[in-house]
Amino acid sequence: MASIWDFPTKPAPHDGTCRMFQADIVERFSRIHPATPFVAWVPVIAVILARSVLRHDLAWWGIPPVFFAGALAWTLAEYILHRWVFHWIDDTAAGRRIHFLLHGVHHDFPSDRDRLVMPLGFSIPLGILFYAFYVGVFGARMGEPFYAGFVLGYLMYDGSHYAIHHFRMHSRLGRLIKKHHMLHHHADHDGGFGVSSPLWDHVFRTMPEPKKRMGASTSVHFST
Repeated sequence: MASIWDFPTKPAPHDGTCRMFQADIVERFSRIHPATPFVAWVPVIAVILARSVLRHDLAWWGIPPVFFAGALAWTLAEYILHRWVFHWIDDTAAGRRIHFLLHGVHHDFPSDRDRLVMPLGFSIPLGILFYAFYVGVFGARMGEPFYAGFVLGYLMYDGSHYAIHHFRMHSRLGRLIKKHHMLHHHADHDGGFGVSSPLWDHVFRTMPEPKKRMGASTSVHFST
C-alpha cells in the first residue's frame, strides 16, 4: 500500500511541477487553487469579528488594535515557521522526506501554481491549534479578535507569496518584498525568512545576502 512517506516511483517533473505522492487521492489534495484559503478563511474572520462586536466584551474602538496586533503576530509566526520548521534538515531518509513535504518541494519547483498556498489539510489543524492557544491564553474577549487578525495576516502571507512568484510588482513595496523573497530562493537560503514582510529578518539579522553561497538549509532535492 502506498504511503505518504514514499516518493513516487517515477518522479518525473513537468511544467514546473512534480508528483509528490504515489496515492492519487493524497496527490490530489496536495494541490490547491490560490483562491481556496480566502474562500475558507474570510468567513471565519467575519464570523469571529461579528461575535466580538455583538458580545460587547470590548468597546468597538478596542477591537481594531487587538485585531491588528494579531496580524502583526502572524508575521512573527510566519518567520518562525519558515526558519525553524520549513528549513529544518535531518540527513536521514525520513528527515529528507519530511523536509521535502513541508517546504523542499517549493524550493525545487518554486513556480508550481498548485503549491504556492497552504493546503487546507495543513492550515485547518494549524488554525484550530492557534485558536485554542490564543483563546486559552487571552480568553475569548481578547483572544478571538486577536485570532481574527492573525488569520488575516496568514491570508496576506498566502496572497503575497503567490503574487511574488506569478505577478509583476509595480509598487515600490511590492518590488522590495519580491526581491527579498527571490534572494531567499536564489542566493541565500539561510536568510530572508519573512515572506509577507522583511520585519523579523531585520530584527533577527537574517536579511538575505545577494552573493552568499547556499548553506546547510538548502533544499533537499526531489531526486535524493
